[in-house]
Amino acid sequence: MNGAPVLSENAQAKRPPPPIPVTVLTGFLGAGKSTLLNRLLRDPDLADTVVIINEFGEVGLDHLLVEAADGDMLLLSSGCLCCTIRGDLITTLEDLLRRRDNERMPAFKRVVIETTGLADPAPVLHTIMYHPYLLMRFRLDGVVTLVDAVNGASTLDAHEEAVKQAAVADRVVLTKTDLLEGEAGAADLASLRRRLHALNPAALILDAAKGEAQAKALLDLGLFDPQTKIPDVARWLNAEAFSDHHDHDHHAHHGHDHHHHHHDHAHAHGQDPHDVNRHDSRIRAFCLESDKLMPKSGFDLFLDLLRQAHGPHLLRVKGIVGLDDEPDRPVVIHGVQHVFHPPVSLDAWPRGERRTRIVFILKDMEPRFVEGLWQAFTGEVRPDQPDRAALIDNPLKPSISGGLLG
Repeated sequence: MNGAPVLSENAQAKRPPPPIPVTVLTGFLGAGKSTLLNRLLRDPDLADTVVIINEFGEVGLDHLLVEAADGDMLLLSSGCLCCTIRGDLITTLEDLLRRRDNERMPAFKRVVIETTGLADPAPVLHTIMYHPYLLMRFRLDGVVTLVDAVNGASTLDAHEEAVKQAAVADRVVLTKTDLLEGEAGAADLASLRRRLHALNPAALILDAAKGEAQAKALLDLGLFDPQTKIPDVARWLNAEAFSDHHDHDHHAHHGHDHHHHHHDHAHAHGQDPHDVNRHDSRIRAFCLESDKLMPKSGFDLFLDLLRQAHGPHLLRVKGIVGLDDEPDRPVVIHGVQHVFHPPVSLDAWPRGERRTRIVFILKDMEPRFVEGLWQAFTGEVRPDQPDRAALIDNPLKPSISGGLLG
């Protein structure tokens, strides 16, 4: 018989279902996660969603909404399910999948995970991106970070975790902006917005008090458009935000300007940019852009070197890369520290663009160091910079275009 083979019903049944999107909701203590969750749980767009929280009491669910209860799981009349973390996140997610696959609970279409206020979100992201079985069944859709507009600046000053939460976000939700009054309040809000944008230019900033933090704005942030299943790289990367963030256009030197921006901003406000409470000065956000195709072997070494030797400094990395073995099929990468999702090959470049663009959020590492690595592995070594062989022999060498922060 001609044509594509026809799968039997049993073969089709054995195919794994499409990965379930996971949204990570984070924010420092008092940022208003419980308030936002309560509002989202009433939103029809969150029907068929499982919300994983630390304790039901912390969220303060309206029990009039509870339709049924099963141990540490609540079924709400809105169609959402709430459950608490059982031991650890891996155990909870595996248990949810077993219940879903065995039809012991309604099939859910997405998961929202609320982290504790003091939590570094990286381990949660690692769970979704690295665990072999969970990687097959889930995909990271996005990170939503809440920031208290009243106490946000002081929290960022005092707590490095709060800075990291903002730095890895796809969306930043400002809460309690309605409590800021007068010209002083408006000035404080504008300053906080500038600070958050400097930390993470690609993250859209939403105002909860203005009704901007609706489910539609916080969900479906991943690479693929949920309606068409076609990759929307421009929306996912939001790389244009880095061009808007700087005063002039140039190739692969965005981070250099960003470095000066932090220091100039700190000096302008009478602050020491190296002050231990100015955690912002340890973060560098930039977009590496290149028209040169990377040899696949070189790109694998580039990523391995970054992950193995400098993983703790890579708060978040995502991008689209052109490789010389298949120039018409770019590769999409996504990583958090030393953990990277398996690269995804696209069928074609989006919208006719044929340029590598990788967004980096770095901690204690200069963008010029990453740029130097890229240039070495693409054969663009400049005077007084090590070549690819030297980098492989000495991966910790910090002399490339500025190196690590001292």
